[in-house]
Amino acid sequence: MSSSTSGAPVYAAPDLTLPATANFSIAAIVFVLFVLSALLGAERKDITQGFDEVAHTSYVAAIQHSGDAWPALQQMRLLDPRTFQFTDQANYLNHPPLYYALHAVLGPKLEGRPQALLAHRLIDIAIAAIGFAALLAIGLAARFPRYEFYAYAIPLACIPVLAPIAGSINNDNLAFLGGALATLGVWQCMSTGRRLWFALALVGMLAASWAKLTGLLLTGGMVSGAIAYLLWQRRLPWTWAAAALLVLLLAAAPYLVFIAQYGSPTPETPAQIALIKDGARVAGWADLPRRSFPVYLFYFVTAFVAEWMPTLAARNALNDAMLAIPAAALACAFAGIALSVHRLWRRTEGALDVVVLAGALAFAGTFAIHVVYSYGRYAATGWLMDAYPRYYLPLAGLVPLACLSLLAAIERPRWRGALLGFLVAGPIVFRLFGAPLG
Repeated sequence: MSSSTSGAPVYAAPDLTLPATANFSIAAIVFVLFVLSALLGAERKDITQGFDEVAHTSYVAAIQHSGDAWPALQQMRLLDPRTFQFTDQANYLNHPPLYYALHAVLGPKLEGRPQALLAHRLIDIAIAAIGFAALLAIGLAARFPRYEFYAYAIPLACIPVLAPIAGSINNDNLAFLGGALATLGVWQCMSTGRRLWFALALVGMLAASWAKLTGLLLTGGMVSGAIAYLLWQRRLPWTWAAAALLVLLLAAAPYLVFIAQYGSPTPETPAQIALIKDGARVAGWADLPRRSFPVYLFYFVTAFVAEWMPTLAARNALNDAMLAIPAAALACAFAGIALSVHRLWRRTEGALDVVVLAGALAFAGTFAIHVVYSYGRYAATGWLMDAYPRYYLPLAGLVPLACLSLLAAIERPRWRGALLGFLVAGPIVFRLFGAPLG
């Protein structure tokens, strides 16, 4: 296998590149702030507020209680969030148990012990911190120039849900870690051609896939896109291809088991069906006329942008105006993806372009499945709460990298500086003013 993709990195300006130690210092500061934010959230967060933490915690407790590493979904019960004793209420989660089994082994017993929650949250912080470090490592390995590194790292640090989820018991953390490792592995594989990085990409894909189905779709799609590129370039040894096929089968194995058990990779347990139907009825959606698919698609995309910073309080006019920032960032990312397609067409692509295009294809495929699945559930029940961007955390680096692809094509200093300013300052402004205070 040849050592790298064709051409020099399209984003780099060698005369502006900082020494690796300088970028490392910036990355260390951002990393420490992320971990401190997650720790603060873990210490203060109410278990009943957001991200289904009661259900995730109950899943771990159920495995600890029964000793069964693959429990029957319909038999699990929820914990009382105050006493941590099991109730008669059924758990509605339908994820594979591997993440929860890991918690069950690593953490203290949860049943009847609310004080054990913090220890389990610390496990999740460690998982998310490794993933965050892996994403920062891409910028360090690429030796981005100073402002480009800011434009890459700061949007990652300002992802609104990332630190709060990191401080919670939630399988999104393992999916995030796996996706980050897969992204780093693909980047370095394209840059160096070393099989160690290809192996890391496969390990990351496996971790994300065993966490949740969207992890399989996103990381499996991205790694498959990178493999397709290597095949096209005739740079994929047969041993690598065989290893990738084996890992893909292992990644899909939990969902094949679910299909054998329940007839679906996303089992609709009685508890989950009841949750959706009761939630739609309480919200007043169940009896409303159903929207056509195009109207629903528009709603879904709008809600998807708004849920980039979820809030339980009503947004004011300023908060609504701030939604223009993530919308503009997505527009920049789409432009960057188009430019990466152009470079690939002209055979001038670099590692950045391959990662961006592989990630974009995975995102597009997963998003299409997400919308179609959600519309079917909406048509059946009226349920309108499926547009969650946090499901896409395994590809958290995609938008910043795609924006750098756009930046690489801008030569005029004034426009380049304006875009850099937006990419750096925009996430900070949105993080401060995107949701009501308190």
